[in-house]
Amino acid sequence: MARPVWNGSISFGLLNVPVQIFSGERSVDLHFRLLDSRDKKPIRYERINSDTGEEVAWKDIIKAFEYEKGNYVVIPEQELRAAAPEITETVAIEAFVERDAISPMYFEKPYFLVPGKKAEKGYVLLRETLRKTGRIGIGKVVIRTRQYLSALVPQGDALLLNLMRFPQELVQPDQFELPAEKVSNYRISALELKMAEQLIDSMTVDWKPADYRDDFRDKLHKFIQRRIARSGASGRQEAEPEAPTPKGATNVVDFMALLKKSLAAKGGKGAKAASQRARAAGRGKSRGSARRAG
Repeated sequence: MARPVWNGSISFGLLNVPVQIFSGERSVDLHFRLLDSRDKKPIRYERINSDTGEEVAWKDIIKAFEYEKGNYVVIPEQELRAAAPEITETVAIEAFVERDAISPMYFEKPYFLVPGKKAEKGYVLLRETLRKTGRIGIGKVVIRTRQYLSALVPQGDALLLNLMRFPQELVQPDQFELPAEKVSNYRISALELKMAEQLIDSMTVDWKPADYRDDFRDKLHKFIQRRIARSGASGRQEAEPEAPTPKGATNVVDFMALLKKSLAAKGGKGAKAASQRARAAGRGKSRGSARRAG
C-alpha cells in the first residue's frame, strides 16, 4: 500500500475524525533525460554557491525567504510548522455548499482520506451525510508548508479531499475578448442550434472512465520503441519519416454541411429529419426569392 502523505484529521463543528491522506493520482509520464549532444552523456543538475562557484551538499542547504533583493530570512521547517499548529495536518471544514455550485476551474488535485483506527463511525457519518444532502465540505488544509482551499467530497466508500485554487490564483474570464453578444449576432440559425443539439444527443453516453486512454502517451511510447530498435547496438539514430505539413486553417466554415456530415457519421437519430428540414428550409428560401423577383 502507498505511504500516506501525512496523518491528520477532519474537523467540522465540534467533531474531529482522525484520517490518513493518500495521493489520489499516479504519474504515468514518460521521463526524458538531458544529454550532451557531443557524447550522449547525461547532464547533471548541480547545487552551486552563486559567490564561490562551489557545489553545495544537500545537508548544507536551508530554506529562506527573500524579503527584498539580496536579503533573506532563514525559516527552519520545524518553526514554520509551529507557526500555525492549529491548521497543520488538519482539514478544517468551514462551510458546506451544494456539490454543483463550484466551477471546475477551482479543482486541482485529489487525495483519498482513510479513517484512522477506531475512527470509522465518524468517517461513515460524515460521508453518508454529505451523500444524502448533496453537499461538499469547504475548508483549508496545509500540505508541505502551503495552505490550500479544499473540498471534501463523498466518492463511493471513500471521502476525497480535492485541493482547490484560491480565487486570486485564477484568471477571470473578463480578461479575455470573448463572444458575449446575443446568439443571433453571430448569424447562428435556429436550425444550426437544433442540429448541434442532435449531434450532442447522438454522442451522449454513460460515463465510463475505463473507456478513455492516454492515446498520445501510447503513441509516444511506440515511437520510442521504434527509435530504440532502429538505433540498435551502434547507438546511431535513423531519421523518422517527416510528418505531413498541416494545411492552413480558415475561419470560413460551412457549419450546416459539417453538422449534417457529423450527424450522418454518428448515425444520429435526428440526422435524416434534420437533413429534410434543411432541404425544406432551402426550398422555402428559393420560393421566397422567386416571389420577390417576380
